Amino acid sequence: MAQRTSLLRRWVIVGLALWLTATGGARGEEPLGSLVIVGGALRFQNTPVWSRIVELAGGKGTSIAVFPTASRNPERNGNRVVELLNGLGAAAFLVPLATENIAVDYRQVAADREIAARVEAAGGVFFLGGEQSRIVRALRTADGANTPLLDAVWKVFQKGGVVSGTSAGAAIMSRIMCRDIPKVFSALQNGVGMGREIDNGLGFMNPAWFVDQHCLIKGRFARALAIMHARGFRYGIGVDENTALVVRQNKVVDVIGYKGAIVLDLSRATTDTTVGGFNLKNARLTYLDHGDAIDLETLAVTPSQEKRDDEKLDPQAATFKPYYNETMVVNDILGNSAMPDLLYKLIDNRKDEAIGLAFDGLAARRERSPGFEFRFSRDQETVGWYTESFGSEDYTVVNVRLDVRPVTMAGPLYEATE
Repeated sequence: MAQRTSLLRRWVIVGLALWLTATGGARGEEPLGSLVIVGGALRFQNTPVWSRIVELAGGKGTSIAVFPTASRNPERNGNRVVELLNGLGAAAFLVPLATENIAVDYRQVAADREIAARVEAAGGVFFLGGEQSRIVRALRTADGANTPLLDAVWKVFQKGGVVSGTSAGAAIMSRIMCRDIPKVFSALQNGVGMGREIDNGLGFMNPAWFVDQHCLIKGRFARALAIMHARGFRYGIGVDENTALVVRQNKVVDVIGYKGAIVLDLSRATTDTTVGGFNLKNARLTYLDHGDAIDLETLAVTPSQEKRDDEKLDPQAATFKPYYNETMVVNDILGNSAMPDLLYKLIDNRKDEAIGLAFDGLAARRERSPGFEFRFSRDQETVGWYTESFGSEDYTVVNVRLDVRPVTMAGPLYEATE
């Protein structure tokens, strides 16, 4: 019996060591560095984001390792990023790691101790966009272990450097990543499975949080909900294009760049298992804009100073004077920026509820077909802020309730009038 207990203890220790290595958490240290997670389509002209990467890596003269691994044209596109970062004062260099369209075998590069040492000595790392599965394939061995090169990236993070990336380089940040979902609606209708629609990421982000990219402009907040529900995530955050989340100490997120991010809170959400299809009750949504911040542990939101100096929108306050007075029904809630636009109007509206629909337009054009109703509502926890200080109408919207249920779309959806 004692021998069996000793053997069991040994296997537990071995298993724990393997998990710590896979997550970069050897010796249990808390990561000290920063993450810059860009939602994709990062313009070269977006100097605030690029400059923040250089700053967090160590400033002028700092070494930044550029990984073109996800790109279809790794050398050309990678060298463009190297040139851009060097133009901002960095000493960036290209890591020739790619699974295709490059002369060097990625397995040799990932195992090369000299390349790993050079990456480890850098102050920062940047992953280009493209196909995220290429990054994971190149940086992990066939049995899922870290390569020396991935260990080097983790050491950059743990010593206080910055790990950054755009699009595919954002997807890999959480422990589970979206791998391949061609249409957002299919994630709601058909669900997601490991090794198909989703897969293991590299796990730099706080493990309680799921991360998604191109989230607002492509309606991907809905697929994030499906993935979070399937994998038991209580919290998620989706960042939009040309926008970055700056994650400090894996505790606080600042939003910088063009648009914003959506925080998805399923900690109080429930699902009716008797309903045939994806459904949620009491999910909570928070929209963060440029200059806003959120604490990942408490979910406390700090609006930008410009909004705090301008107008608070509290539907429960006697002084609340909303701009809009309309009942909102959005025909395609998965459309380009449809969801954040709805949240803006809902927080600044006399009405306290709005409806969004998601369905397959091609199927509905022919016949009755499945769809989903997204019901957004304000309650006593909902609050917002507004400013025009940035030259446009900018909102922060905190704690909107979301209920999702399957519906049937009447079809054919329309008939031509002669």
